[in-house]
Amino acid sequence: MRVPFRLLDDGIDLYVRLTPKAALDRIEGVETTAAGRSHLKARVRAVPENGAANVALERMVAKALGVPGSAVAVIAGGTARLKTLRILGDAATLVNRLQALSK
Repeated sequence: MRVPFRLLDDGIDLYVRLTPKAALDRIEGVETTAAGRSHLKARVRAVPENGAANVALERMVAKALGVPGSAVAVIAGGTARLKTLRILGDAATLVNRLQALSK
């Protein structure tokens, strides 16, 4: 299985498949598509209007990884289900926390 992130000098880029308007805010683990791309599955209660779902995703991921909200940003896929989040911080620490979440 491929990993759902790319290492950077100052953090990671995390690939996420977001489902808005869910019953609960939660992270559901890692999924690999038929094309071989891995991503973290996430659900948020927010609706996909005016960026509300993206903001909810950023906050949920920041809390789950123990980083400030300002360290997480959607950098690609703002209006799509497949998104890329840039998470700033120590890459090794972020990867360890992410692996603990995805089990």
